Amino acid sequence: RRPSPLSARRPDLRRGAARVAGRGGVKSYSVSAVDHVVLLHPFTLPSPERHRSQQEVMMQSPPSPPCPLATTEQRNPASAALDTMSSLGVVSVMNAEDHGVADAVRAVLPQVARAVDVIVAGMRAGGRLIYIGAGTSGRLGVLDAAECPPTFRTPPGLVVGLIAGGRSAMFTAAEGAEDDAGLGATDVDGLEVGQHDTVVGLAASGRTPYVMGGLGRARERGAATVALACTARAPVSERADVAIEVVTGPEVLTGSSRLKAGTAQKLVLNMISTATMVRLGKVYGNLMVDVAPTNAKLVARARRIVTAATGCDDGRAAAALAAADGHAKTAIVMVACDVDADEARRRLAASDGFVRAAVGEAPCSHSRFPSPSPKE
Repeated sequence: RRPSPLSARRPDLRRGAARVAGRGGVKSYSVSAVDHVVLLHPFTLPSPERHRSQQEVMMQSPPSPPCPLATTEQRNPASAALDTMSSLGVVSVMNAEDHGVADAVRAVLPQVARAVDVIVAGMRAGGRLIYIGAGTSGRLGVLDAAECPPTFRTPPGLVVGLIAGGRSAMFTAAEGAEDDAGLGATDVDGLEVGQHDTVVGLAASGRTPYVMGGLGRARERGAATVALACTARAPVSERADVAIEVVTGPEVLTGSSRLKAGTAQKLVLNMISTATMVRLGKVYGNLMVDVAPTNAKLVARARRIVTAATGCDDGRAAAALAAADGHAKTAIVMVACDVDADEARRRLAASDGFVRAAVGEAPCSHSRFPSPSPKE
């Protein structure tokens, strides 16, 4: 039975509903900062015996009808003589091919923006962003999830990365795990995915069983689903409410989707997580005002952020940060409004964490790009 439409499963995404949905109440999950970016429970790869039995069944079964070859698996004429090229020749053809990646991403910006809107609506209702992928795609999802806490001070468990094969697959290839659709479903069940969560399936080829199994189970559990593939008419898109197909063409090294496809996925994931956090009030202007100052570099950055946002000198910025427990957002409101830390926190809470609203500043009007109000 086909799952109900996203608008039925997620009332917060019906027309106009996102405008009145609350922006507070984002859940924090009781998991460690390390665990949440790789997986929340241990997994094991199928045993050698199981692999052998699967191979025997495949060899004894009648051949399946041929399916169209994924774009990422096709040969690239531009690199047909790759093995005869000099070092400069190899890197030159790679660079030439990479030039088309940004244009391929540009073509799907409306779909990327739609995915961001879905994730933001879910997070405002207490949901999470969950990436699921295998191989390079899975590692890119884990990487994006890992970067969110230091950059945006997100709580552990708000952005999660699942990879086929578990923690060890981040460092050692576990390619066989991607063929297990049931493992993808089990991993999604392990996170207790719910209706306010958004699960983003990452599959360069567009047909990875692990990802398709995970997205299918996520829809059954009522979550919103997004698919990111690097081929057109990808099977994984059929299991997603929002399908993003960045067609980057055949790779310089045939089948090596860690190249152009991986670059495209990284660009899109950068957009998804950054735009989501911008929409949630974790940015003021283009400053990462929720940065977690956990090392000397970030402490210095927090101080520069306060001075850039308020025009105060370095000494006042340092004093405000000390009073604000290192929180740049609070320090900015303290300096801009000439109030103490408690009052700054109260104003931020009243504005749902948006600095511009907390200091009583009107939205910028000089940008050539659309800028929705905090409640949109």
